[in-house]
Amino acid sequence: MAGRTAPFSRFEWMIAWRYLRARRAEGGVSVMTWISLVGITLAVFALIATLAVRSGFRDEFVDTILGANAHVTIYSQLYETEDGQRSRMIEDYAEMADRVRQVEGVTRVAPLVKGQVMATANGENAGVEIFGISPDDLATIPRIADPETSRGDIGAFGGETVAIGSGVAQILGVGVGDRVRVISPDGAKTAFGTSPRVSAFEVGYIFTAGRYDIDRTRVYMPFGAAQTFFNSEGVADELEVMVEDPEEVGAMGTALLQAAGERALLWTWRDASGSFLRALEVEDNVMFIILSILVLIAAMNIVSGLIMLVKNKGRDIGILRTIGLTEGAVLRVFFICGALTGTIGTLLGVILGCLFALYIDPIFAAVNYVMGGGVWDPSIRGIYALPAKLELGDVLSAVLLSLGLSFVVTIFPARRAARLDPVEALRYE
Repeated sequence: MAGRTAPFSRFEWMIAWRYLRARRAEGGVSVMTWISLVGITLAVFALIATLAVRSGFRDEFVDTILGANAHVTIYSQLYETEDGQRSRMIEDYAEMADRVRQVEGVTRVAPLVKGQVMATANGENAGVEIFGISPDDLATIPRIADPETSRGDIGAFGGETVAIGSGVAQILGVGVGDRVRVISPDGAKTAFGTSPRVSAFEVGYIFTAGRYDIDRTRVYMPFGAAQTFFNSEGVADELEVMVEDPEEVGAMGTALLQAAGERALLWTWRDASGSFLRALEVEDNVMFIILSILVLIAAMNIVSGLIMLVKNKGRDIGILRTIGLTEGAVLRVFFICGALTGTIGTLLGVILGCLFALYIDPIFAAVNYVMGGGVWDPSIRGIYALPAKLELGDVLSAVLLSLGLSFVVTIFPARRAARLDPVEALRYE
């Protein structure tokens, strides 16, 4: 049949490209095309940037949890000791630790003695939490034994030498080699009551775990010194357990309980931070929906531009139909116009979004400088900087969403152009 062309032939692409770059004086809608293009670009950029920050924040938050805290904490139920006192102390901690180490998937078990005390130096005070731990076990904590962010020598830890968080060091104004006094209200028992226990320790190592609350409150003390300081000779408060796959820690619960003994209780990292992670997941889903609506609004600009284009090109459509161009060919011409705008806008948005994620540190530093500092408060958000992580799934989701909406909304004005009666289009010409 005369006038019939192959779908999406070179002829159709030529007409569509001519319409897109036509000036308004020639019956084109270049201004609306540019608005649609910019709208799609900014919407896709915002979606990818938000998804990247979401992924980066979650990964950084989880990494700081798993890198400086126990994946599973094993502690004891309350029981009555031989002298009639109620206690949670673990008396057979060495044997329990050996049994737990035999559980498949366990990589490290460390007995701990914990307590909250007051640290003082240079006339400054700070409430800190003491973690009594052996030097060998301290050296295996990833976020603590990080030479790139630490000061001092972790090998110096032991005896009367402690390791403190960088936030604690800043508050007290101390550095490596300085001495810190540690005061506990639960000290020696005398005829006049319990007197506070005061001991001085040398700072041998200063760590930065990446979490504000850890760096500002945590002090590691040698295990034996902590037992003496807290009147806990021969016992431990809990066992700190690390596993190969922290995401599957729930499946190991039964085996860990059986190995630990009948009085043992478990507290996993998901129990400690699960509510926050669930809230973060809900927020992520809501943000994705909101930004998807933003992409839809941007895609609707394509509809407006195509409707104006169809109206301005009514005479051309009539001529094309008169010389034998089919309805399908006209539909594809205007579909190409809208789809090309959506595709170029999506591509530009992906480029901007990826560049934002890759260069987020200098971008954030510039914003922080312009705003005079204090844009990111680590005491509220827990971590020190705004992270971003590009994931292929997030980028593909943004691309598919943008292209899908752009293609779908383009169909309706394209069909309107295809169904335009050439007689009506040329009646007043």
